[in-house]
Amino acid sequence: MRNSLRHSHSFAPTIVVVACLALTACESRSSPDARGTSASGSHLVEHTYSTMGSELHLVAWTADEAGARSAFEAVFREFDRLDGLMSIWREGSDVQRVNQAAGAHAVTISPETLEALRAARQVSEWTEGKFDVTFGALSDVWKFDHDQDNRVPRPDEIRARLPFVNYRALIFDEQHRTALLERRGMRMHLGGIGKGYAVDRGARLLRGMGIDNFMIQSGGDFYVSGHRGGRPWRVGIRDPRGPADRMFAALDLADGTFSTSGDYERFFMKDGRRYHHLLDPNLGEPAVGCRSVTIVTNLATLADGLSTGVFILGPEKGMALVERLPDVEGVIVTSTNEVLVSSGLKGKLLMLAPPTNAP
Repeated sequence: MRNSLRHSHSFAPTIVVVACLALTACESRSSPDARGTSASGSHLVEHTYSTMGSELHLVAWTADEAGARSAFEAVFREFDRLDGLMSIWREGSDVQRVNQAAGAHAVTISPETLEALRAARQVSEWTEGKFDVTFGALSDVWKFDHDQDNRVPRPDEIRARLPFVNYRALIFDEQHRTALLERRGMRMHLGGIGKGYAVDRGARLLRGMGIDNFMIQSGGDFYVSGHRGGRPWRVGIRDPRGPADRMFAALDLADGTFSTSGDYERFFMKDGRRYHHLLDPNLGEPAVGCRSVTIVTNLATLADGLSTGVFILGPEKGMALVERLPDVEGVIVTSTNEVLVSSGLKGKLLMLAPPTNAP
């Protein structure tokens, strides 16, 4: 689907959904039978929908299947609506209009886009600017989207774009609800935070419609609430160098969000080096130091942005940031295949196998 929030770090699933369905213990006070239905009638209801450039996967543990499916449809519609506001590809989106007016004038934007920009600014400050929504100025130099050409840009091509990457030059006015890119040639891109924002909106919708035990996955952004069969959901972290269905670690989670950024979703190899879509905004080149970063916290919006920002910061500074932030935990697989686990996850993260070591 071309008209979507592509170029997000979570273009394809990086948290393996099968972990939730195959590894979650199902025993409870009202134990499910062999078909996965509990004595109270609760069972898994799930559906998948294509939106924002990847698969949106929804699962509920409920006795009200009709109610769950109605709630799912509301979430699907909300994702599509937000895509229409925040996609760089959708004609007339807030993002397109702000980009088209770069260096000229401010543009009125929706409350939702303003809220996403506010969260993005916070993550940029936390990560010393390594998370930067104005990386869009580099997106037609490095092509990792549907137009991927496996070409390494010349240094002069990259240098020419760097003056247009600066999150501080994206000015938004809270009172008048406008956004302005100060220089002609700048482009903002919400692919690194838009899906997380949509996941948070979807979670609120499900709860508002009476669904309390659910899982949402959109690419690498993942939210779980409540329980499945009386036990927490079990979610797994993909092995960065293994097959797409292989996990190296898992975590039981009842209420919270996961987001993983990795160098393995959109990349190409050239002369033994891996070139991937997670670009350091200071250098204009793929970041080095990490293979994957998983953030566990309470808001998918922040987890989405932080997983990218921590990845680009690198393992040492990235983990130091995770340890400083309240209610934020993380798992980093470094470029040397070392696994770093934040203090709040030690004793909780289940290591299934060492990550595969490969270039």
